[in-house]
Amino acid sequence: METVACSRYAPVAIIPLNFQCSRIIKGLKLCKLPGGFLKRNINKRHRLRYRPLVASAKGRLKGDANEETKKQYEFDENDSTQVQFNEHPLAFGSSISSMEPLIGSSCFLEEEGLGESMGKDLTVIDTKPSSVIQIPGLPDGNNGSCITSGSWEWKHKWIVNYDKAGSQNVGAPAVLFLPGFGVGSFHYDNQLRDLGRNFRVWAIDFLGQGKSLPCDDPAPPVGEVDSEENIKYWGFGPKVEPWASELVYSVDLWRDQIRNFVEQVIGEPIYVVGNSLGGFMGLYFAACYPQLVRGISLLNATPFWAFIPNSSRSPNMAKLFPWAGNFPVPPKARKLTEFVWSKISEPEAIKNVLKQVYVDHSAMTDELFSRILEVTEHPAAAASFASIIFAPQGELSFNEILLRCQEMNIPICLIYGREDPWVRPQWGQLVKSQVPDAVYYEISPAGHCPHSEVPEVVNFLLRGWIENRESQASVALPLYDDPSLLHSDLWREMEFERKGLRRSVQVRVVRSKTPFWKFFLSVFQPLLRIFGGKSYKTRI
Repeated sequence: METVACSRYAPVAIIPLNFQCSRIIKGLKLCKLPGGFLKRNINKRHRLRYRPLVASAKGRLKGDANEETKKQYEFDENDSTQVQFNEHPLAFGSSISSMEPLIGSSCFLEEEGLGESMGKDLTVIDTKPSSVIQIPGLPDGNNGSCITSGSWEWKHKWIVNYDKAGSQNVGAPAVLFLPGFGVGSFHYDNQLRDLGRNFRVWAIDFLGQGKSLPCDDPAPPVGEVDSEENIKYWGFGPKVEPWASELVYSVDLWRDQIRNFVEQVIGEPIYVVGNSLGGFMGLYFAACYPQLVRGISLLNATPFWAFIPNSSRSPNMAKLFPWAGNFPVPPKARKLTEFVWSKISEPEAIKNVLKQVYVDHSAMTDELFSRILEVTEHPAAAASFASIIFAPQGELSFNEILLRCQEMNIPICLIYGREDPWVRPQWGQLVKSQVPDAVYYEISPAGHCPHSEVPEVVNFLLRGWIENRESQASVALPLYDDPSLLHSDLWREMEFERKGLRRSVQVRVVRSKTPFWKFFLSVFQPLLRIFGGKSYKTRI
């Protein structure tokens, strides 16, 4: 049994040691200390992750250790013994996430009555090393489900592209995947090939994105216009076409798109899975049409979208904005749109964005890059981007959406990449705090698109969650069969095979609620640094 005791209120970590021999762990030499303790004093400047940590062993051992022990550490009354960590610092508080280099090293041994002797301000965390969880890799071309593409005409000339798999699984649950901003249904190919073996799965492109861009110019130019310019940019003419008169790429439009797709194409209630913008839209759709939803899974879902006030919620504020994303794009907005679009659609700019959101750069395949680049080259892409940016907010706020989902008892599963620089895990923990029954998994290392970086793990968790719901909990949720995980924030290692190589990531079940002050500091920490304030690192 291995135990780590960490002070919740003081920046001190006290680790019980019971070594039979010296051990070297990430550059830290731990000598023979029968029944002794090693006290590590953690300064504020060492709280940030990935910085070296200087640990002092003198504080505790000076009074408790015998002469032989002191000699081993070569203590001097005027100098404190310090050791330098090569990599991650030790965690403080109730978090154990940054102690990964030490976990599993068999250096932490149980100390009888440790929790009682340290007082009530200590949290005892079980770090019992269990066997690595072996999960299946992705199916190869022969074993995976076949993906087929289709198009669905929704109103006028609004053509929606979608992919599907698993049609042969008659009677199996239906699952709909919603993509994030700037990508399309292709971002879920690994989910469709794998989960299509068990379920009937679809992935759609939102109107104005992916391959659901208009086939014709919604606002064509009038008179003689340079042919190359006309081909390059659509939607900037003086008059809108009748079929596009109500076209605004807003969250309300996408919500109705999902509803009609479910009713007309799928034909039954679904499980919704959404990443980033897709997660927000999945929640919004579920809150408005709960009768069509069996459950929803959020993959690093963005907690807000759009900045222009909704006319039904704030009519006076909405009047201050003369344009609300409808076609044609006003002449004053054209130059700005063309300038911004020319910058963000450059291949190098797209690569830089992918490097930000992907922790594992090997997941940034040439195929992924080329398919994103293909979308940006569509003549309607620039005007569609402008419409999306200037479209109004939804009819419901994020808090109202969560409240409705909770009132309707809609099952929620949260799967978040811990290293996401955009949607920090605290946003997912905010959802967890408002919907306590939600299942929450955190993956590390993984960024903004965990389904693309570690599809093996996300597919394993999604499959287990859906099977748990369908079996009315007779099938255990992934990781919930280990009682130790229900009483701690312990990380578990999941190992899988990819392209002939063994790979692994850490996954934990998140149970604790996020105190508001920690959430506030985590969100506004960058602003505090900008304006010269102190940096407070909160670890949940």
